[in-house]
Amino acid sequence: MIRALILGGTADANLLADNVSRAGLDAIYSYGGRTRAPANQPLPTRVGGFGGASGLADYIRRERITHVIDATHPFAAEMSRNAVAACADSGTPLIVLERAPWARTSGDNWIEVADIASAVAALPEHRARVFLAIGRQHIAPFAARPQHAYTLRFVDPPEGPLPFDADVIVSRGPFTLEDELEMMQSRGIEWIVARNSGGDGARAKIDAARTLGLPVIMLARPQLPDGPRAESVTEVMQWLGHPACLGA
Repeated sequence: MIRALILGGTADANLLADNVSRAGLDAIYSYGGRTRAPANQPLPTRVGGFGGASGLADYIRRERITHVIDATHPFAAEMSRNAVAACADSGTPLIVLERAPWARTSGDNWIEVADIASAVAALPEHRARVFLAIGRQHIAPFAARPQHAYTLRFVDPPEGPLPFDADVIVSRGPFTLEDELEMMQSRGIEWIVARNSGGDGARAKIDAARTLGLPVIMLARPQLPDGPRAESVTEVMQWLGHPACLGA
């Protein structure tokens, strides 16, 4: 009897939840709690952390979870490492749902960096209009380059003061190529800082940068422990022993 735990918060996790619900499987969807108004799910939902790897292992045992699917953001490294440790401790099968990273194509002007500090250092010394597409928890280091005019985009309005003056857009994606072109052109964006999230949901900004010939400082994904991985909801559903629904 399957009782799955989906560590979610991504478009792929939402699609997986829909497929799991349609298949009639027993499952719980977990949000990390960063978004104040998360999307509704067709499954029982919990919000917030577990208290590290040991807390997650305790939760898995207490809720009699039989399968764990890590469908968090590719840059949610701490949660992913906790999932690996908790599943090893509790003897629970784990699979990571992770889209392949974007690959540089003809016309891309990427500066590939390994971490946030390197991204800050890669910005030009002269004043530029910069779109930081990296999530709110990573913006503080860019205060070291206060000469730039930053544009930020969040799902929720900022709860407190930002570490620098910025043009803040409050909007929930996905965004189309036309959306991104309009946003970048209307604000005169000259540089983009982005994480290599992969998949289709967030790539419109990368396509827009290519169209406009803009440089993109591209953050590489963090290194995570090896283990079973899937690039689609269909593969995860097969791992669970059920066919995927249309659109997976």
